[in-house]
Amino acid sequence: MTDQLKNRNFEPEFTFSTSRSSGPGGQHVNKTETKVELRFNIPSSEILTDEEKNKLLKELANRINTEGDLIISSQEHKSQSKNKEETIEKFYELIAKALTPKKKRKRTKPSKAAWEKRLKQKKMQSEKKQQRKPPEV
Repeated sequence: MTDQLKNRNFEPEFTFSTSRSSGPGGQHVNKTETKVELRFNIPSSEILTDEEKNKLLKELANRINTEGDLIISSQEHKSQSKNKEETIEKFYELIAKALTPKKKRKRTKPSKAAWEKRLKQKKMQSEKKQQRKPPEV
């Protein structure tokens, strides 16, 4: 699925912004903007179909802001280019995961042994509680 998505080339619709990364980094940390944030506006995308847009908006709702932007950021690496590559990779993985159809659960019956074991446990529990009762006079 990711190969099919990469063949579509979403890059023209990406918007990148950079900022200073948090955490340790020495003297150089206060001068360079290595954190990269990728923004992709789902509703205005010309590459995705309406069905795909709806599915993405539903599946990735917690990662999408009010304008419909999917926001992915990375600050793992010390270089901006590596962080940019990582955000693009994360984007394709997220989209692929969200667009893959979910398998429907097949209902199964408990095995006969499990069923009998459950009934046996219930019977033992009920006998235990019966023995706790005071004797009738």
